[in-house]
Amino acid sequence: MGVETLYVVAGLMVLLGLAGTVLPALPGVPLVFAGMLLAAWAGDFAHIGVLTVVVLALLTAIAVAIDLVASAFGTKIAGASRWAFLGAAVGALLGLFFGLPGLLLGPFVGAVAAEALATQNLQQATRAGVGASIGLLFGAIGKIALAFTMLGVFALALLI
Repeated sequence: MGVETLYVVAGLMVLLGLAGTVLPALPGVPLVFAGMLLAAWAGDFAHIGVLTVVVLALLTAIAVAIDLVASAFGTKIAGASRWAFLGAAVGALLGLFFGLPGLLLGPFVGAVAAEALATQNLQQATRAGVGASIGLLFGAIGKIALAFTMLGVFALALLI
């Protein structure tokens, strides 16, 4: 595979990763990192050195941690069970098939349905849905911010 092809594949990985910061079916930030690592490797680490790759890896780890913590925190604040968290994840995945409304409502509906089945308490289930949705929203915001920070670090390393 030629260097140009590797750069194209790396660019596609970064674009897919950026989409994955809001689409739960794709491993967003890790895919962005993998694309950047591939681009650095294709360029023999001439412009993107080891220090830059380490910084990008740390930002990736922080993004993954934020995503997990934000989702768990949202359901925890609402006093929801782990069923609500699982329901929110399933709802987010199923929501992919319904476009933007599905992406926005899927986690809420999934958390409410799972919590209602687990607790038989609709009021608690609604609180769980709101908490899960807020957690997923903050997780997505954090992932997007870190993905664009990674793009900035990568671009700055290319310019220096």
